[in-house]
Amino acid sequence: MRNLIIVCTLLCTVFSFSQSKEFSIKGQVLDGLDQSPLEAATVYLERAKDSSLVTYTITNKDGSFELEDQTSLENLNLLVSYVGYQSYKQKVRINKSVIDLGAIKLQISNSLDEVLIQSSAPVTIKKDTLEFNVNSFKTKKDATVEDLLKQLPGVEIDEEGKIKVNGKEVNKILVNGKPFFGNDPSITIKNLTKEIIEKIQVVDTKTKSEAFTGEEGDTENKTINLTIKEENNKGVFGRVAGGVGTDDRYEFAGMFNRFDNDQRISVLVGGNNINSPGFSFGEIEKMFGNGGSTWFNSNGSFSINGRQFGGGQGITTSNLVGANYADAFGEKTEVSADYFYSNSNSENETASQRETILSDSRYFSNSNSKSDSDTQSHSINSDFEIKIDSTFFINIKPSFSSSTSTTTYNSNDETLNEDLTLTNQSTLNSFVENKSNNFSNEISATKKFGSKGAFIRFGINNSFNASESDDFINSNTEVFGDSAETINRNQFTDGDNNSDNLRSNVTYRLPIKEKEFFVNFEYEYQRNNDQNKQSTFDYNNTSNQYDVFNEALSTDFEYTDTKSVPGVSLSYRKEKWSARVGADYVLRTLKNEDGLRPQFNVERDFNAIELNSNFNYRFSKKASIYASYRLSNRPPALRQLQAFEDVSNPLNTVVGNPNLEPTNEHRLYMGFNAYNWKERTGFYIYANVSKNQNAVVSRTTIDSETLKRTTTYDNVNGNHNGYFGIDYSKKFKIDSVQSVRFKIGNWSNFSKNINYNNNVQYASNVFAYNPNVGIDYIYNDVFEFKPRYRLTITNNTYDIDAFEDINFTSHNLDLNTAFFLTKGLEWRNDITYNYNPNIADGFQKDAWFWNASVAYSVLKDKGLLTLKVYDLLDQNTNARRTATQDYIQDTQSTVLRQYFMLNFSWKFNSLGSKGETRGNGMYFTD
Repeated sequence: MRNLIIVCTLLCTVFSFSQSKEFSIKGQVLDGLDQSPLEAATVYLERAKDSSLVTYTITNKDGSFELEDQTSLENLNLLVSYVGYQSYKQKVRINKSVIDLGAIKLQISNSLDEVLIQSSAPVTIKKDTLEFNVNSFKTKKDATVEDLLKQLPGVEIDEEGKIKVNGKEVNKILVNGKPFFGNDPSITIKNLTKEIIEKIQVVDTKTKSEAFTGEEGDTENKTINLTIKEENNKGVFGRVAGGVGTDDRYEFAGMFNRFDNDQRISVLVGGNNINSPGFSFGEIEKMFGNGGSTWFNSNGSFSINGRQFGGGQGITTSNLVGANYADAFGEKTEVSADYFYSNSNSENETASQRETILSDSRYFSNSNSKSDSDTQSHSINSDFEIKIDSTFFINIKPSFSSSTSTTTYNSNDETLNEDLTLTNQSTLNSFVENKSNNFSNEISATKKFGSKGAFIRFGINNSFNASESDDFINSNTEVFGDSAETINRNQFTDGDNNSDNLRSNVTYRLPIKEKEFFVNFEYEYQRNNDQNKQSTFDYNNTSNQYDVFNEALSTDFEYTDTKSVPGVSLSYRKEKWSARVGADYVLRTLKNEDGLRPQFNVERDFNAIELNSNFNYRFSKKASIYASYRLSNRPPALRQLQAFEDVSNPLNTVVGNPNLEPTNEHRLYMGFNAYNWKERTGFYIYANVSKNQNAVVSRTTIDSETLKRTTTYDNVNGNHNGYFGIDYSKKFKIDSVQSVRFKIGNWSNFSKNINYNNNVQYASNVFAYNPNVGIDYIYNDVFEFKPRYRLTITNNTYDIDAFEDINFTSHNLDLNTAFFLTKGLEWRNDITYNYNPNIADGFQKDAWFWNASVAYSVLKDKGLLTLKVYDLLDQNTNARRTATQDYIQDTQSTVLRQYFMLNFSWKFNSLGSKGETRGNGMYFTD
């Protein structure tokens, strides 16, 4: 089979080269009235027969363009599109290698809306919006939005599912401008299909109030808006799937959607015991995204919009039910809401070895633990948009969540001194039951004045959180040596925690120059009140009850954090650049009342100036630079200020420091991104540096004989950290059926931390390099080959002789392949090799991790039968090494092991007049 594929590939390549001829089409796009050049006009070629896209580009600053490609056709249609102008169309005869069309003059349109609707340009740049025409980018027949995004120029989706557009991260995805399952990107892109989407728009992320007033949004993050085809705004579509496998593995999932113009109703259900969120449909590239296939990462936990499912590392069994509703009532009110119910069980066993380095010695710790956790949760989120008129907008966003959980935890720990003599050991058995309820509501009201950009905005955000816990603990701690002691605890702790938070703000924008220069006057008031009560009772052998109150291990705190923040800022916005600079004065009071130990009551005032500024310059519609600076003030945590001794851990007593000062953090960020449409080249570079004054750090002293610890807190100067990265990608079109995308980059981080080790102050410097390189080779209809290599180099240096400098190196190789063997048959492989020579003896240093699947389309492409195997070589492990300022730790825990699974999925679709899936199931490149 392999030799047959190679032969077929070579024959196809030779045939395509023999039939295709290279060409270059040049020209310049001008305004038909004043002859000025039009930058960022879209120029593209289509086949005359079926209007399918051949190639495209974007004009430069001087309006010039050049289209280069290969074709066996004699004639192609050339089209030019630019917002506000009539589209231009010309038949071009491919009769020579270089064709110069000269000046192409566009005429201003009298009907802008009509031009936008009829435009079929693959890419359109409209001010701050980047728009892709979905029909111009071919994918497989059952492609999801995720498959489509991977085909778009400038769009990258990494192994963790994070989406970047021109180097900037996407943090929100909308459908027709509305949230879809609470804006969760993974649900949206993995479950909506390409066939219902008409256009993909990319803009800077904005709040709804910012969009209403026309303010600049978050220039560091992007929002993707998926617009549904008009004929697809009415009907039902969805998918159901199920699978059974070896080792009692299973999964099921279903999704139902009903669209009726503005009204959308969606229902989601799923369950599995393979560490997956429970709403994927059996495809290999989607199923293994959350299931523990990353060697050095945790397994088994996942979240949707902050709602946590699963219990961390280990193996998780989960079930999920969700519903989403969106509708518009008249022209003034829009509503959206979602509900989720989930339950999960997580099991995990962990073993770790730690070497702790002291200024004059070192000691070793070994730990083994086992946990079993069950969680059930409900959550409701809603969003009401009310546009009273064109000048007055109200947004209300209430949400509620409730959860219950039980956790059983057992551990065995031991500590040995430098001579490997056992110094202390402990065992712990605990059972915890927790219940929590949370409600929050966010209200904003915005009123615009006149046409120059003035507005006033009021906002209020309040939340109420209540939790109760029952904690049963049975522990035994033994300390050896001359000061030997044994500490036995058989206790019950009744926890009662309540939090009441209120934040209100008002902003008034005064225009100095219409729509360009503004002064913003702002005021914010915030009050957070936390009541934490932990009542611990010792077991009474006489009454056989937990009725002996243990004051030393009980707490009764009421924390209050109040701040008042007046501020002013200036903002200036031009066509190519914008800037903002602002200053706030923070008046803050921290107060703690101790119901058990009034002598430890604390009340401190912290006043500080905070600064914030940013600058954005656009060199062209293809490249821009962004910079920001922020000075922020963080007070110490109230627990860090308390002189109260926390002895809940027999081996580590924690004492606060009431003399701590607040921390001032200086943060500078810079970024540059560019995408060359002609060369299909992306270049992104970014850097962030933070410097802290009066950083709060732990200060621990260790008894040399018992190795018992006493920890307090102190302020230090000199801490700083940062990161920087660079990414470059280029796509080559070998011929009409073959393409290669080359990616290379590096991500590095560094830090300097001032710390204490047994009252000896020292500095640690950490520098890490993460270079990576990848290649995507795609042969349409036949083969995909995508190797990736990542190298991680970490250097830790210290300024005291007691600590030895430490260097780490690890290697990661990924290989993704796809074979399209015949119509409807696909074979995919996801292979990872990890090697970490620094892992301690007894832990696995390297492993191959191989997932594979074979999928076959049935039932006229509405059904998909998939056979997949997880961890084909049965080598999965998550051994990892962690290095900090004063310790090195190796850890290994439970992972999901090899299984085989047979899946079947079926999709239904009555959207639009046809109500059927379109496409022929094969991959094409742009």
